[in-house]
Amino acid sequence: MSPALDHTVSFEKYHGTGNDFVVVDGTEPVPYRGAFAEAHCHRETGVADESGAHDRRGADGVLFLALEDRFHPPRIVMTLVQPDGSFAAMCGNGARCAAAWAAARTDASEFMIDTQSGTKRAVVRGKPGGDDSADITVEMGRPTFEPRDVPLAADRDDKLVAEEVKGLEVTAVNTGVPHAVAFVDNVDAVDLDAVAPAVRHADAFPEGANVTLASRDEDGGFSQRTFERGVEGETRSCGTGAVAIVAAAKRLGLVDGDDLIRVSPPGGDLEITVPDGGSATLRGPVEAEYGGRLAARPEQ
Repeated sequence: MSPALDHTVSFEKYHGTGNDFVVVDGTEPVPYRGAFAEAHCHRETGVADESGAHDRRGADGVLFLALEDRFHPPRIVMTLVQPDGSFAAMCGNGARCAAAWAAARTDASEFMIDTQSGTKRAVVRGKPGGDDSADITVEMGRPTFEPRDVPLAADRDDKLVAEEVKGLEVTAVNTGVPHAVAFVDNVDAVDLDAVAPAVRHADAFPEGANVTLASRDEDGGFSQRTFERGVEGETRSCGTGAVAIVAAAKRLGLVDGDDLIRVSPPGGDLEITVPDGGSATLRGPVEAEYGGRLAARPEQ
């Protein structure tokens, strides 16, 4: 094998409430980032912990991160490549993992994260390592329901709020990426893999949409399940989806005010605020799992 094909790059594996990512320094030479993500994120043949301490293969995406610590606070340039090789403009849990990765390399506890959907501020409490997790809050920007921002089909000039799309009553909102949010009686009673793809590919969403289900819990929070565009399946957690739930709930009058709302995807609890006049926030734990080296140009 030629030296170019045999080249490997260092990586670390992080997860935020089960939403897991391969993290690679953005300065590492990876010639085809899409192919890299397709190979190493695969749930059956992708990245694995050689120690056996973590038995889940693959990942929900690859975070290519460039740390620019000459700024105060330090900046992180974040590029997320999904398992299908596509690029995502924003990922809430990915941004929280990016902040944890940077915190392990600096003495800073605050970072500015440059994403394709704008710059997000993150605050880190603690540093992940061993059995510890970091508590990280990231500002997510203001959710928008505007048709051009979601985006919705070009011939539509009104918001999509509590309308039926392919069998689900959904509300469309962009929280960095588009979400079709449906409130149901019990998220666990829905066959997500059966109902979500039709909505994800509906004509109403020319760029596709993540499909997020929510049901109200007894304590006033929400249970969550999300079928992610680019992953093309359910993930254990979706930060933009959690924010989308609270934004849609406010739009529909299910919650009001600026209070913190708990949203619980399968991977754990997240805390969300969607203020009337400011940026939404996403808070939750991040853990570092393991690291190693991966082929920079995996065989196709």
